[in-house]
Amino acid sequence: MRWTRRQCLSLVASPLLAQGPAVRNIRPQRREEPSGIPFECSLTDVATEAGLTEPVVYGEAESTTFILEAIGCGCAFLDYDNDGWLDVLLLSGTRFTSGAPEATLRLYKNNRDGTFREVTEEAGLRRSGWASAVTVGDFDNDGFDDLFVTYWGQDVLYRNTGNGGFEDVTEQADLIRPDRRWGSGCTWVDYDRDGNLDLFVATYLEFDPETTPKPGERDFCFYEGVPVNCGPRGLPPARCYLYRNDGGGRFIDVSEESGIAAARGSYAMTAVAADYDEDGWPDIYVACDSSPSFYFQNNRDGTFTEDALFRGVAMNEDGHEQAGMGLGVGDYDLDGDLDIFKTHFSDDTDVLYRNDGEGSFFDVTLAARIGVETRFTAWGAGIVDLDNDGLPDIFLVTGSVYPELEAQLPRYPYRTPRCVFRNLGNGKFEQLIDEAGPGIAALHSSRGCAFGDFDNDGDVDILIVNMNEPPSLLRNDVNRRRHWLKILLVGTSSNRAAIGARVTARYGNRIQAQTVQAQSSFYSANDRRLHFGLGDAEEASLEVRWPTGEVEKIGTVEADLLIVVREGEGVIRSETFPNPESR
Repeated sequence: MRWTRRQCLSLVASPLLAQGPAVRNIRPQRREEPSGIPFECSLTDVATEAGLTEPVVYGEAESTTFILEAIGCGCAFLDYDNDGWLDVLLLSGTRFTSGAPEATLRLYKNNRDGTFREVTEEAGLRRSGWASAVTVGDFDNDGFDDLFVTYWGQDVLYRNTGNGGFEDVTEQADLIRPDRRWGSGCTWVDYDRDGNLDLFVATYLEFDPETTPKPGERDFCFYEGVPVNCGPRGLPPARCYLYRNDGGGRFIDVSEESGIAAARGSYAMTAVAADYDEDGWPDIYVACDSSPSFYFQNNRDGTFTEDALFRGVAMNEDGHEQAGMGLGVGDYDLDGDLDIFKTHFSDDTDVLYRNDGEGSFFDVTLAARIGVETRFTAWGAGIVDLDNDGLPDIFLVTGSVYPELEAQLPRYPYRTPRCVFRNLGNGKFEQLIDEAGPGIAALHSSRGCAFGDFDNDGDVDILIVNMNEPPSLLRNDVNRRRHWLKILLVGTSSNRAAIGARVTARYGNRIQAQTVQAQSSFYSANDRRLHFGLGDAEEASLEVRWPTGEVEKIGTVEADLLIVVREGEGVIRSETFPNPESR
């Protein structure tokens, strides 16, 4: 076997040999001349008028003593009451000091008029603590989406009661743990294809405020000579867990027997389960901070093999560890398979991995012109078609982890803009900030973000967590009439939420694959309705591979509709959305 440079360099890689975050200190790629092609959408922050005004509390606002305060949390778009309109869930941390604003999970019900009403109390979700990530899925197959939230402390499973509320069933589900863990990325995944959603849970690192050094107390507690919160490298990494759903409401720890527990030594963050190699079985990719990322290959017998190195997604093309935080999964090059976009620390590039269709990936960051941006620390991200032209774009949010750094080193601001990389259709992207609307250039220290059509007008809007500020809700206004299609899948033999299903759409002369994910971006969950921009195409033909592995051909459907597809029955309902011009 011939070894690549990446594989050789990885033999000496260890998070305990290095210090602090992984930074390459590289120069940005030279920018090409602007294409001059109009970007036919504008993203505007409407959170205030929508009623999303409470801050997301997470540590101290102007300084951080511990890395726990710096990492932040995710959010979700979900339809918890099945009324066809997306509701909003915002996670929260707290503070080690007293006198902070109320810090709790917050659930907002969609009023169907562009505004939301907070229903946290009546939904039974008022809870303080250091929340990290959320995964959304129907673990008991009763038709209502449930929530699993990771914490520093005890993770929590919330069962949707179906009457507008949730109940904490963590103990009944046998998910209470005796030790204090820092739960990070998590995702529902039916890894054994039995129709019941299982649970993958990552933990980030071992953290105890009583023993963790403070800024400046160790070599790994400085950044560019300035004392900052310590880690992640220099602190002990944690591990990943897998729980099998027994179909009766309990989860059984199968981490050891499945092979998941064998993967050690990395700081695991966001997890996205998908069938990357197209064998009909879900794999799990985990972005890891300042250490090699994990790719758990499903062996189709209840076990996994950690295979990121040989799949090409452990490090970047030069064999360097990167500070992997967020993940976007989609088909950017329209070849019918799932590619991966992973976000990283400042003074480094984010990375775009192209899938060869068999689950091997190639770092195409420079060829795709993503390397033009190295200024910002990036978090939540998605491969989504923002302007409905049929070409999936890349969106990401940014923000520093060191609020005290800017005063001494102005080149490292704490609050930074969002970024849009517009897909040019030739394998390249063009970075846009001002051209994409006022919601992009606005400065925040952001973490999680979720993608979905909250106002049901046929485009993709964005919910964003801002540290110690109210969230942002970027309303997307597509300026040119282009076609689109939304698909909501309902499993029967498969899990009811169809987590892991893949839809392949053919429109015009293009083909695009998307998959139903229970977590992506950074610690967040998107609208479960898949959204395809179609450009000028007025129809599309669809094929669904269900989580059981069965393939169902849907045939041709008209554009500008939401269609509901039930496993084995085809399209059971279609709906038109309000005309965006009438808003």
